[in-house]
Amino acid sequence: HLSIRRQRQMCIRDRFMGESRHQLFQQFTANQWAGFRKGVEKEGLRVDRNGFIAQTPHPRSLGSTLTHPRITTDYSEALLELITPVFDTTRGMLDSLRDTHRFVQCNLGDEVFWAASMPCELDGDASIPIAEYGTANIGRLKHVYRQGLAVRYGRMMQSIAGAHYNLSLPDSFWRLWQDALGNQQSLQDFKSDQYFWLIRNFRRRSWMLMLLFGASPALDASFVAGVRHDLSRFGDDTWYGREATSLRMGDLGYHNNAQASLNICFNELKTYTDTLFRAIHTPWPAYEKMGTRRDGEFIQINTSVLQIENEYYSAVRPKRTTERGEKPIQALESRGVEYIEVRCLDLDPFSPVGVNESQIDFLDLFLLDCLLSDSPRIDDDECDRLDDNYQDVVARGRNPDLTICRSGERGRVGDAAIALMDRLAPLAEQLDSLNGDSTYRRALDDQRAKLDDPRELPSAKVLEAMEASGMGHREWGLEMSRQHQQTLRGEGLSPDVMAAFDKMTADSLSEQDEMEQAENQPFGEFLEQYLQS
Repeated sequence: HLSIRRQRQMCIRDRFMGESRHQLFQQFTANQWAGFRKGVEKEGLRVDRNGFIAQTPHPRSLGSTLTHPRITTDYSEALLELITPVFDTTRGMLDSLRDTHRFVQCNLGDEVFWAASMPCELDGDASIPIAEYGTANIGRLKHVYRQGLAVRYGRMMQSIAGAHYNLSLPDSFWRLWQDALGNQQSLQDFKSDQYFWLIRNFRRRSWMLMLLFGASPALDASFVAGVRHDLSRFGDDTWYGREATSLRMGDLGYHNNAQASLNICFNELKTYTDTLFRAIHTPWPAYEKMGTRRDGEFIQINTSVLQIENEYYSAVRPKRTTERGEKPIQALESRGVEYIEVRCLDLDPFSPVGVNESQIDFLDLFLLDCLLSDSPRIDDDECDRLDDNYQDVVARGRNPDLTICRSGERGRVGDAAIALMDRLAPLAEQLDSLNGDSTYRRALDDQRAKLDDPRELPSAKVLEAMEASGMGHREWGLEMSRQHQQTLRGEGLSPDVMAAFDKMTADSLSEQDEMEQAENQPFGEFLEQYLQS
């Protein structure tokens, strides 16, 4: 972490600058405000007709998972990941995501694209096939990394799906914002500092997103077979958290003991990359005992606390698009932060594409306010309190008496959420004035309605829908998935969009084939060079 003296100096400077940031933004005109840049990465399992995780290879009709720009896999061969390009409107982004879903649905045969974050029926680790990316060294590296996740944490938690929301602001905004603040840094350094300013406030408020968008209060019994837990019975094949909003983000989801020892610092770019670098180069005894090979085959990239940066689980990440062969830390250090990735979103099981328009518009408002609000550095004590707030809402967010700590005082989570909504209202009005519509006021009203009636929270609606249907998590998830599949297949694709996807598929397969044909370096040598770079 920063030295105490420097922290105090920067905190004083940031508080002084932060006091007037909202007022400075109010001076923007409609001609100066260019809006947001946004994209989504949406995961989801392929399952068979009975609701069991698919054992089939990634469909060739969907192209190469190594090189396709829109369709790949995450951890498992069965865990699809659909990626949108960058858009400047929510509608454009969601239209693109829906087109990709339509194409995927038309190429799944009798399989189904699972609608929920918590997985379908599983049968232990062996039932979860690890993703394959071909024989090119970069593809083998991706596979070995996933083998490492398996030996370190098991495969079960890697079968969970979510949505990642990526947001940035255009350089035209950053130049005006830098001028308004009287900042003299390079544009690259200024943007990085401002994105970390946003991230610090995101960490203070991320509990709010788990309350509003947590949608995984229940899971299939096969997910916790043989595991000790404190969940309650919903039915013969379903467990649920009585007050939970997101089992996906709780102790049964993305959680592990080795990473609990990390002290990744989100105060600024240098502290973030330095602490991540240390984790990637610090051996962990249990992983050293495993070694990197078993029976002559690689089982993990290295024996450090983290194999690579992406192994670190966090609700938000600063990101920079990498060039081929470049590591994320290298990209951030050389070219600065390009965008923010929000990683804590459960899939919306009621939406055919896993996210919805009002949610995305609210996230834009929420994240912009994180940038415009005072954001002092986070010390270790506050970091612990923020983690506690987040986990408390994940586990017990639907308890009306739950309290969290904000500004050194404890208060009911519902009251804290309403207070945050109130502070967002003037900004929503300003953005709508700049855009000439009522987008952000509507989005804010939609989320406020969940606080007025907690039965409208997604986690509550999931449990209500399951109870009304008389189904457990597996049956209900399969029914919702089939409904979405029928809807999307019925919509179909226009001939030109279908042709564009067919071309992306063919081009991706050709590109992977060319990479594999040109490969002549032994993988062990390639990996050694990668680790030394």
